[in-house]
Amino acid sequence: MNPDMHRLLGQVRRTGREHGLWSSGDCIIVAVSGGPDSVLLLHILAEIARDPELGLKLICAHVNHGFRGGESDAEAEFVRELAGKLQIPFELGVFDIPAYMKESGKGGQLAAREKRYGFLHAIAEKHGASAIALAHHADDQAETVLMRILRGSGLSGLGGMKLKRREKNVELIRPFLRIYKNQLVAACESSGIPYVTDSSNLSTKYSRNAIRLDVLPFLGQYNDQLTDSLNRLADVAGEEDDYMQLEAERIYAGIVAWQDGEAAFGVRSFTSLHAALQRRLIKLILNYLPLGTDESDFVKIETIRKGVVQDQPTTWALDLGGGIRCLREYDTVRFVPARAETQIPHYTYVVEHFPAEVALTGIGHTLRFARESAADSFRRKKPEGNDEAAFDADELVYPLTVRSRLPGDRMKVMGLNGSKKVKDIFIDEKIPPSLRSQIPMVTDAKGRIIWIPGVRRSSVAAVSRLTSSVVRVALDTGSKEPTLGLTK
Repeated sequence: MNPDMHRLLGQVRRTGREHGLWSSGDCIIVAVSGGPDSVLLLHILAEIARDPELGLKLICAHVNHGFRGGESDAEAEFVRELAGKLQIPFELGVFDIPAYMKESGKGGQLAAREKRYGFLHAIAEKHGASAIALAHHADDQAETVLMRILRGSGLSGLGGMKLKRREKNVELIRPFLRIYKNQLVAACESSGIPYVTDSSNLSTKYSRNAIRLDVLPFLGQYNDQLTDSLNRLADVAGEEDDYMQLEAERIYAGIVAWQDGEAAFGVRSFTSLHAALQRRLIKLILNYLPLGTDESDFVKIETIRKGVVQDQPTTWALDLGGGIRCLREYDTVRFVPARAETQIPHYTYVVEHFPAEVALTGIGHTLRFARESAADSFRRKKPEGNDEAAFDADELVYPLTVRSRLPGDRMKVMGLNGSKKVKDIFIDEKIPPSLRSQIPMVTDAKGRIIWIPGVRRSSVAAVSRLTSSVVRVALDTGSKEPTLGLTK
């Protein structure tokens, strides 16, 4: 083994141990295009796999994208023969990417990547592999970081590619990520290892090629260590990003609550966080919903963040796409499936006799009506809170009715000469908009709203010293704790 190859083999062994890229008995799918990087990766992993104590199993996988006709076919045959010489099982994926581009409307690089990774994951599942080895190197990392800078990336993007990243229950590993292309080519040349050259790599119509062939050499005039600098940036940013992500996940576990597929957190808990953690918390929620995010979603994330930290308005709704909406309802922010406001079908229950009990279907609460003498009523403790109300029975017009809220509802309020819109009462009491349709109205036969259970009673039929008979109405929520915002 020549010195170049020996050094690279030792470096890859150390990288594998330090970062846990493989374990004893692992099956690894090695993606081989036929270029010097992937061909050398297959040779080095084959050498490592010869260690009987390690016992690695390798599968060589090649994708023919169908871009270059006979040239692509020749590359596939080259990789097949290489795998045969190394006595490594071979898997071939053949796709008509140009046809898929027309069908999907996706660009060439994106379409090829989607099919390529789909094939690699399918082969990994077929063989029960724990990892897919990719031949990305330090020059690829520099190109990736520069591309993301040009797109306006955040810290996560500046971290570039990871040595090891889990995707679909398989680890994507990049043993060459800290080795430069010239070292790989030199090792192939000095060891007499043949490889093929993809002619499309010289075309600047692809953005990555343009970065490699034009942009990096141009910027290199101002920093002859630019590739090294971009790799250092990726290392530092990647590690700091990992730390920030762990911190965001810790906070997420403490303040975000899930119920029936909806996520929610309190405004005060959120505003106490640094802006950087606020953004990451929102991004985590969107990813868990799932609403996968990338750097282009900064505007969406920032819109949510600013809406939460602002003083006014304290109620708003934002369509996030993908069937999800973000709602702020006073001191709570919720992420919910985009659907019509939670509506209870319109209902009317007539209460003609006492005692009576009205079960509010769909809400899970019950209203209990009773009529008693004023003397009995006064001997009882006066109603406390908003879950019970007493009325002068002789001042009401019967029958009483329990109904759902209607547009334009108004109620006479204690202390006011006139009436007030129920909508404004809800706003004053900070009842979340999504819950308002669930709150019933209790009216008498004149259509007067006498009580909004759990919220406020009206000035109608107030009990006084002259009252001889009392109608008492109680809200039973079915639990010791107030629910649905019906009690304050």
